[in-house]
Amino acid sequence: MPPSYPHLSGKEVIKTLEKMGFVIVRQKGSHLVLRNGNHGCVVPNHAEIKVGTLSGILKQAGISLEEFLRVYNV
Repeated sequence: MPPSYPHLSGKEVIKTLEKMGFVIVRQKGSHLVLRNGNHGCVVPNHAEIKVGTLSGILKQAGISLEEFLRVYNV
């Protein structure tokens, strides 16, 4: 059974992406743009990110859920 998407805050998602080599390049309001090489993503810095939004963030970043969870759980 594939892992399910966790309920995370924007801060937790940003912190995990930074561990994966992404850097914050700009911010507009509560939305931060992170970039790693050719991949970039927009993360809303909200108290809780919906699972569909997290799915879209990982798709933009070119990261699988398993890869993300491996780094998040370290």
